[in-house]
Amino acid sequence: MLSRSLAATGCLVAALGSIVAACGGDDSTGGSGGGAQEAETAKAATIYSSYPLQGAGRVQSEAAVNGAKLALEQAGGKAGAIKVTYKPLDDSTAQAATWTPEQTSANARKAAQDDSTVLYLGEFNSGASAVSIPILNEAGIAQISPSNTAVGLTSDDPGANPGEPDKYYPTGTRTYARIVPKDTIQGAALATLMKEDGCANLQLVNDKEVYGAGLAKNIELSAKAQNLPIVSNESIDKNAANYRSLAAKAKSAGADCMMFSGITANNAVQVFKDFAAALPDAKLYGPDGVADTGFASTKDGIPAEVAQRTKVTIATLSPDEYPPEGQEFFKSYTQKYGEENPSPYAIYGYEVMQLALDSIKRSQTGEKADVVKALFSTKDRSSVLGTYSIDANGDTSLTDYGVYAIKDGKLEFDKTIKAATS
Repeated sequence: MLSRSLAATGCLVAALGSIVAACGGDDSTGGSGGGAQEAETAKAATIYSSYPLQGAGRVQSEAAVNGAKLALEQAGGKAGAIKVTYKPLDDSTAQAATWTPEQTSANARKAAQDDSTVLYLGEFNSGASAVSIPILNEAGIAQISPSNTAVGLTSDDPGANPGEPDKYYPTGTRTYARIVPKDTIQGAALATLMKEDGCANLQLVNDKEVYGAGLAKNIELSAKAQNLPIVSNESIDKNAANYRSLAAKAKSAGADCMMFSGITANNAVQVFKDFAAALPDAKLYGPDGVADTGFASTKDGIPAEVAQRTKVTIATLSPDEYPPEGQEFFKSYTQKYGEENPSPYAIYGYEVMQLALDSIKRSQTGEKADVVKALFSTKDRSSVLGTYSIDANGDTSLTDYGVYAIKDGKLEFDKTIKAATS
């Protein structure tokens, strides 16, 4: 359980003593330029972030921003000798209550037009990154996402659309990286989980966005490899009043499990309500796109009777499964913000800022092109998430996913799932 794990690790962290330095600047990261002296005449640098700070994603995005602020504070506001300014932006609007292409584009252009910008953290949603990556790529600005999983942002592996990922990189040089596994991993993790849970006839539903549609394809492929039958993969209209007819169709086809591939803001709560009513004995599943308080909330999220048969996956583990640096992070975050049970994305917001600062430091100059090179030379980085590398496509070497239940309106860690990828 996430809250119990946090409490349990308190004593362990206390016993570890003062380890804050490990959560601050990480000097053990490999890659070119490590250990060299910074330029004597260091320049000031600006890091922007772009997350939805309104609507269903607000709580997890605010946690990511707070994590980033904590990382910069612990680093003394610097990356090596370079002074760093952090400017969080909102890629959502009050009217949409989620990210919008227009606001995302405006954020990316704001960062691109600022001569001091050297790094951009975001987007939170994969569809939003499909908008911002080309803009930032043309400006030569390194970009790191704490949460994107859509395959096509970095590779043409199964789940990508025609033209991906090349269409996102007009300069021909990669500038975007992420610290969570792509959906070939999450799709396999979900299929493995559903197979283990005894699903025999799966109904897939997706929200038609870059993330949701792509993940659904990955689940299909992995389910087929694991001999898990799929009724169908249906795309929904996120603005529909209800999905009763689709749920009734799934019932007639004998579905005993339903998997929604999409984000909370795209009417996820209504999807789960309608399928739970039509399939009273079915197991229900969701990805990291619904792993937020807006979905889990007892007030506006799924009802308690629906929540008790719902599981979601996130590339976040129980706090006691993280290395000492990660455990110390949770302690520091709770002390700073007074949250005993922080959003799983707090640690990812922290790590993207840590990686950003480390990349700037290893660049030696703080120049955009050098920061990009340093980011993509990240190898065997010892971090709060564990040890990982960034490959030539911009993908992390991390692979594990956490399975979470929903109790009393909160996400509660259940277990770690090892995805069957072959």
